Amino acid sequence: MSDRHVFEYALLRVVPRVERGECVNAGVLVYCRPKSFVAARTHLDESRLLALDPEIDLPGVRAALRAVEGVCAGGDAAGQAAHDDAGRRFRWLIAPRSTIVQPGPVHTGLTADPAAEVERLLDLLVR
Repeated sequence: MSDRHVFEYALLRVVPRVERGECVNAGVLVYCRPKSFVAARTHLDESRLLALDPEIDLPGVRAALRAVEGVCAGGDAAGQAAHDDAGRRFRWLIAPRSTIVQPGPVHTGLTADPAAEVERLLDLLVR
C-alpha cells in the first residue's frame, strides 16, 4: 500500500486588468481528500503587479488573498464557510470568477505530505 495520496491544486492569479489578459501568480490552493486537507499560501510580488497596473488597489488585493487563506484555514476566519468540509471550501475557492484574484485551472498529483506540497508549489510556481 502506497503512502502517497491524490491531491488537487490551483494557482491563485491576480488579474489587474482583465481586458489585457495579463496576470501575476500570487498563491496556490491545495486539496487532498484522503487527508481532509485544504490550504492556501500566498506570495504577492508587488513590483511585478505594479508594473502591470500602477494604480492597482494593493491593500484590496492583499485582503482578497488573506481571505482565501482564511477560508482554507476554517474556523472564524472562514466566515460562512467555517462549517463546510475541506472539499467544499476548495470547490468554492476554485469556482470561476471575474474578480481581480482568480483561480487557475485545477491540476492533480500524488503526495505523501500535502502541507509540504503547498510550500513546494508556492516555490515552484509563484516565488
